[in-house]
Amino acid sequence: MAILYDTYFVVALAFVLFFVILWRFNVHHMVLGMLDARAETIRKELAEAARLRDEAQALLASYERKRREMEQIAVEIVAKAKEEAVLAANEAKRELAESIARRLKTADEQIAAAESAAVREVKDKAVAVAIAAASDVIASAMTDDAARARVDAAIDEIAVRLN
Repeated sequence: MAILYDTYFVVALAFVLFFVILWRFNVHHMVLGMLDARAETIRKELAEAARLRDEAQALLASYERKRREMEQIAVEIVAKAKEEAVLAANEAKRELAESIARRLKTADEQIAAAESAAVREVKDKAVAVAIAAASDVIASAMTDDAARARVDAAIDEIAVRLN
């Protein structure tokens, strides 16, 4: 029994007995079951992580597509706004040119009216001056008898023309 005092032998015997007991109580099946369960849990978590990653990539792609669409829409809006601004500026220039043309036409008409009024006024003054001068000349050259004869002749002429 000296062999029982050898520590290597006792440790080896305890080791073998430990594994026999584990084998006898099917501990290896329990350990394998726990490892299989853990492996299955890890597999499910990996599948869930892969699914979430795919969802995230799809969502990212969707947001990127929407961002590009919004950028395109923004570019179109800016281009349209620039185009409308150019059209509005051209319309304003056209309206300003028309307004200036109307004002120039009105000013020309007013100038022409003022010129014709001035010419008419000058003619009226000239006629009035000529009549006054003629009256003075006739009055100084004519005697009372000649004036009466002239008035009578004018009355006769009016009577003839009216009949």
